[in-house]
Amino acid sequence: MPNDNFLSQVPGASALFLREAEVRRGIEYLFFAHGSLWRAVDARLAEQGLGRAHYRALYFIARQPGLTISDLLALLGITKQSLGRVIKDLEARAMLATRPGNRDRRQKELRLTEEGRAIEAAVFALMRDAMSRAYTQAGQAAVTGFWQVSEALLPPRERGRVAKLGEA
Repeated sequence: MPNDNFLSQVPGASALFLREAEVRRGIEYLFFAHGSLWRAVDARLAEQGLGRAHYRALYFIARQPGLTISDLLALLGITKQSLGRVIKDLEARAMLATRPGNRDRRQKELRLTEEGRAIEAAVFALMRDAMSRAYTQAGQAAVTGFWQVSEALLPPRERGRVAKLGEA
């Protein structure tokens, strides 16, 4: 149910929603919403000496314990070298443990330690609260529309993988 005290400043999309002005409006909302969501998170991460790359790794490993390094590379879309630095740092801080894969011993499976789970949960709580407030204010139909637009921005080959995140 939408929050009755929330008065959106966003006009409804016109039937001409593909005009440049309306596309620019959407891009601007993406930029500003992204920045707003991450501001509080960045401060919490900085307290721990971590950055966004660390949290993204913690988040996806929390969603899929046992995720392999190659799977995480594909999810994050970063270089092996960049991920290697993040993994080494998280291991050194005792937030992440690696072990040989069950199916292929050459692969490394990633799991969060108790410390890693605690940090991920604390940061996720900040994001969850912000998203929950926005979802409440916008309402169910808007959330569905947001998900649909976000999904449509993904390359088709990525949509299935994203939809399966968190499945057992």
